[in-house]
Amino acid sequence: MSDINQHNVFRWYVIYSHPKQEDRAEFNLRAWGVETLNPKLKDTRRNPYTNAPIYITKSLFPRYLFARFNADELQTKISYTRGVHSVVNFGSGPIPVDDEIIRIIKSRMTQDGFIIIDEDLKPGDRVKIKSGPFHDFLGIFDRRIKSSDRVRILLENLPYEGHLTIEIEAVSKI
Repeated sequence: MSDINQHNVFRWYVIYSHPKQEDRAEFNLRAWGVETLNPKLKDTRRNPYTNAPIYITKSLFPRYLFARFNADELQTKISYTRGVHSVVNFGSGPIPVDDEIIRIIKSRMTQDGFIIIDEDLKPGDRVKIKSGPFHDFLGIFDRRIKSSDRVRILLENLPYEGHLTIEIEAVSKI
């Protein structure tokens, strides 16, 4: 198959956006009916005064997103879309992304578009608390709390068996 015929189908490509313009590029591409994938991460930071969790949304791949389009027909139009810097090229044209890679990314996404990147914790796993008032405490993973980003662990550092419910980001497997 010639190089020209490879682009004459709908394939996934990588889009390079202007700084902090991933959402704008995605919005404008979708307005034209282009299928996009812009995976997000939910990051947790702590308020330095109250120690309350602050949730921040950021792109999994800063300045990059994926779009599915016919490169022969739409590459120029997509390159000039507001928020888009360029379609990632190598040599004479854009490089298609394998559908399996997109499927793997989508399989790790929740319904609200966030990527799940947490350790595969199983009941009985030993964990360490990474942040907060119980920093460096050890415990045993009990279970994930349904429909939330929190987990329940059994603390080992206390003279009694105390349970603690904490954000999953604050726990690491040891």
